[in-house]
Amino acid sequence: MNEVYDFIKKCGTYYLATVEEGQPRNRPFGTINIFEGKLYIQTGKKKDVSKQIQKNPRVELCCFDGPSGIWLRLCGTLVRDDRREAKADMLSHYPELQRMYSADDDNTEVLYFTDATATFASFTSAPKVVKF
Repeated sequence: MNEVYDFIKKCGTYYLATVEEGQPRNRPFGTINIFEGKLYIQTGKKKDVSKQIQKNPRVELCCFDGPSGIWLRLCGTLVRDDRREAKADMLSHYPELQRMYSADDDNTEVLYFTDATATFASFTSAPKVVKF
């Protein structure tokens, strides 16, 4: 899991895919965190992406490191963590988000991956699979 986290951090932006009424939805994200041994993302409960995840928590994210030519696909199930400690820890790593989000508001949402399968791939080597 740490290798997955490090790769996503290196890429900076990843694209999170959800489903809405059978239609794939994809958007850029930048938040990623490890808290209590779990890989977390962050969003706002008011956003469509949050509503889509609550209806169908199976998601996939993808990111690409251009210089290395390696990309990552991470699929799994997201679980909402409503604890203040999880929200505060995420926001402490992304202080720029504290203008919009707070660990004490009713909008901040952090979610962690379960049943995750990460696949590192490139055009020049065999895929590497990591499960956590």
